[in-house]
Amino acid sequence: MPKQKTHSGAKKRFRVTRNGKVMVQQKNRAHILEKKSSARKRRLAGETQVSPGDAKKVKRLLNKR
Repeated sequence: MPKQKTHSGAKKRFRVTRNGKVMVQQKNRAHILEKKSSARKRRLAGETQVSPGDAKKVKRLLNKR
């Protein structure tokens, strides 16, 4: 049986921590940044945890258990 391939789009967007949480960069931080306040951009700077229902799908795409 051949090896399963990781979904190349998912591996660029998501990261799985050692504890199994799925992390993703927050939205609204990619472009059109001049009109957004500095406080808003700072708040959006970090990663956030994916919801449990979506995390299960993402882990399947990344071949993680």
